[in-house]
Amino acid sequence: MILMNEVYKTYANGVTALNGINIDIEQGEFVYIVGPSGAGKSTFVKLIFREEKPTNGNVIVNNMDLSDIKEKRVPYLRRNVGVVYQDFKLLSKLTVYENIAFALEVIEESPRNIRQRVMEVLEVVGLADKTKAFPDELSGGEQQRISIARAIVNNPEIVIADEPTGNLDPDTSWGIMETFEEINSKGTTIIMATHSKEIVNTMKKRVIAIEDGVIVRDEHRGEYGYEI
Repeated sequence: MILMNEVYKTYANGVTALNGINIDIEQGEFVYIVGPSGAGKSTFVKLIFREEKPTNGNVIVNNMDLSDIKEKRVPYLRRNVGVVYQDFKLLSKLTVYENIAFALEVIEESPRNIRQRVMEVLEVVGLADKTKAFPDELSGGEQQRISIARAIVNNPEIVIADEPTGNLDPDTSWGIMETFEEINSKGTTIIMATHSKEIVNTMKKRVIAIEDGVIVRDEHRGEYGYEI
């Protein structure tokens, strides 16, 4: 599913974010990426959906080597990789329905299939009654649920979440995690960068810890392992 082989990432300013990463993530896994701020977590997840390119090494996702993939192939990769951001990245002038539908319109899905799929994912995130609302009319938790709905509307095999509960209160965060659990239970691979010690320690998934661009720990049913 996801394979990194001797992956290095050095930015133009000379900062090395990743320093020889080797990892294998199988389909259907739920993986937390943890570590101190600046450790390389965000770079790690950005490589998976080709927002960043490795300086050296191979990043293979769904049998595509992203190290030398042609730019015209990147949209095809991203159809199978949904992304959920900490700051939601919803389009403020579009309704909830339109925000989610947009992801299907760009791949020229039929209007009938768009309607059906949008309503399906809104049911999954528990917001089927919010189709006509605009993002600024929603709470932070509701906006994040819409972000999740948008990420899964293409039925991606992988969902990447970069600090998805970072701006949410604890009760709302647990509701978001239950949504991710449901998505994962249907076979979708979840990779989540997080600083939430409580969530990681409670949910007992695979934990990959990165420090100074190096994987220092890879544990199944692991714990957060850092003081906050």
